[in-house]
Amino acid sequence: MPIVCIGLSHHTAPVEVREQHAFPASRMGEALVALRDYPAVREAAMLQTCGRLEIYAEIDDYEAGVAQLKSFLRNFGHASTEYDIDSYLYTLLGRAAYEHLFRVATGLDSMLIGEAEILGQVKDAYVQAQHARSLGKILHRLFSEALNAGKTARSQTRIGQESVSVATAAVQAAQQRVGSLRGASVVVIGAGRMGRTAAKRLRLEGAGRLRVINRSSSRAHELVAETGFGEAADLSSLAEALADADVVVTSTGGAEFVLKHGGVAEAMALRPDRPLCVIDIAVPRDAEPEIASIGNVTLVDIDGLKTAIDEKLEMRRASIPEVEEIIEEYKARFGQWYRSRAAVPVIATLTQKAESIRAAELERLFARCPGLSDRERMLIAGMSMTIVSKLLHSVILKIRDKATENVAEALTHARVLDELFELNLADHIAGLLPPVVADVDG
Repeated sequence: MPIVCIGLSHHTAPVEVREQHAFPASRMGEALVALRDYPAVREAAMLQTCGRLEIYAEIDDYEAGVAQLKSFLRNFGHASTEYDIDSYLYTLLGRAAYEHLFRVATGLDSMLIGEAEILGQVKDAYVQAQHARSLGKILHRLFSEALNAGKTARSQTRIGQESVSVATAAVQAAQQRVGSLRGASVVVIGAGRMGRTAAKRLRLEGAGRLRVINRSSSRAHELVAETGFGEAADLSSLAEALADADVVVTSTGGAEFVLKHGGVAEAMALRPDRPLCVIDIAVPRDAEPEIASIGNVTLVDIDGLKTAIDEKLEMRRASIPEVEEIIEEYKARFGQWYRSRAAVPVIATLTQKAESIRAAELERLFARCPGLSDRERMLIAGMSMTIVSKLLHSVILKIRDKATENVAEALTHARVLDELFELNLADHIAGLLPPVVADVDG
């Protein structure tokens, strides 16, 4: 029953591919329920950000489980594509899978090293899987440890300093293209986490006018109230806002383009000599790529931000060795726990069987000796518990230690105990056998 991670990210797939496989937030619960119903999938969680879509799962069988996860990615709620998704996917198994999540949670695998949003996104994935009841003991422990690793990295190193996030990178990219934003007219489309961060940064940069536009105007009003800056509106006012804007930062991630060629062209016709910079940090993209062909319009998508602030990240890069040490610590701790799970049912079943025998024999003794006082019964019961405990103590310690050191030897020990004590754990032990693939830890 290995842990696997299957996904695509900014390392393996361009934004036009990633957006084809993005899940609207409203359908994430539905997707997790569907994942849980695949026969080889015991547990599952999905991590979706602007730079990645990853499924973490505990599966019964490696080949069947991976095939079912890939089938899910190909088919669940997506239109047919002209490319082979397998060419963009990566599959990580065992130790490689959980080490990868630790790297993601600490910010080492992000487009912008140490980005501020990633820890919240890992937490969102964890909470969504809890709500969908697709999370079991293994992934609950894994995501808890990943969140702890991320928090430790941020508190003990400088990986999160020199504030750089996708949203702040968008603002900086706009500055590189239009110069100072002081006094500029800016439109933020989308009132989620990215929109909030962008709005706060725009206020710090001295933007003259900010309009926050969202499908739900109530959320836009909440964002404006939180930042204490700007005006709130819904999408019906987008055309008017575009006619007056110097910069647009958009991050709705809806299923359809918010900024279409025709609408932007009409807005630019009203101000043909005034440039417009559009920074699209949504996945799926909010801005139709063709708007880049309109005169005086500059369009930057999420992948275009990769080099926009490279010089700002030197301090964070210097912290990578420290973060790697933290990852090693958490990886070792989780790995030890993960491997030791082979011993838990064996120990529990052996202890339960010994206790049932002890209790039954004690009951027979007391039936034969009705004249025993309460104190005598208590002393005899205590002695019987001590004998059982001492007999099992070294066995339990050795199988537990062996499980954390060498899974194959631990399974051999478990088989011997199963046979000698008739524990009926053959199916459980068989399920713990690792698949025949390289570098599998557990």
